[in-house]
Amino acid sequence: MNVLRTSKIGQEGEEIACDFLRSRGHQILERNWRAGHLELDIITEAEDGLHFVEVKARTAPVTATLADQVNKVKQKRICAAALQYLNKEHLMGREVFFDIVSVMFKPSETVVRYFPQAWIPMYI
Repeated sequence: MNVLRTSKIGQEGEEIACDFLRSRGHQILERNWRAGHLELDIITEAEDGLHFVEVKARTAPVTATLADQVNKVKQKRICAAALQYLNKEHLMGREVFFDIVSVMFKPSETVVRYFPQAWIPMYI
């Protein structure tokens, strides 16, 4: 799969994830927020607090579940980016959650799965 196609799949996945999150009462605060080499796909605010959402989008078939692709190293990078965001926006002390939205493009349908509180970091 070439980079352009992969990028398009990622962008479509993020659009679908944003629509999905909005339908569940989330307000989208940021998309593709960057701090140097760190990036957060989507940052939302909901009644319960701030959500840092990692989006995984792929076309079927895949060998592992998309949520499993957010390994410990990736989690650590997302947490570091979240900490930068919280500091920059003066939001330390807010309730935060780390979620995953997976978007699987199948020939006959698009399957969206939401993993709220997918992991709990040790240092935020």
